[in-house]
Amino acid sequence: MKLNTLKPAEGSVKNRKRIGRGEGSGHGGTSTRGHKGAGSRSGNKRKIGFEGGQMPLQRRLPKYGFRNFNRVEYKGINLDTLSNLAEKFNLTEVTHEILVQNGICSKNDLVKILGRGELKAKMNVTAHGFSAAAKTAIENNGGVVTVL
Repeated sequence: MKLNTLKPAEGSVKNRKRIGRGEGSGHGGTSTRGHKGAGSRSGNKRKIGFEGGQMPLQRRLPKYGFRNFNRVEYKGINLDTLSNLAEKFNLTEVTHEILVQNGICSKNDLVKILGRGELKAKMNVTAHGFSAAAKTAIENNGGVVTVL
């Protein structure tokens, strides 16, 4: 092997356009930007959704609906999930911290206990909200419901 026989690996070198390197390159002068206008100047950034002056799609479409920014979102957790958790770890008390440790909710979630499934063991449950069915099911089993 000699220095004059060295070549880059096949496909490793891409033949890219070198713009603004003089007229002889074929890409001098306006450097492939065309003549005049915002696109030919430095610092030009088109807005997202800009369609060349045509009315953009997000303004052509009709608007509808309402989103209440005061709405409180709860993470719903059913009784069957709680009973599975209690069986698996032999729990008599379920708190928000225990749910976070087991990956059922995140630490910023507001938790509401819902009534799907049935509770087998006596359990004290602490959460941000309870449905009526879940509350009666927990209390009928001899458990205590605590609202945060």
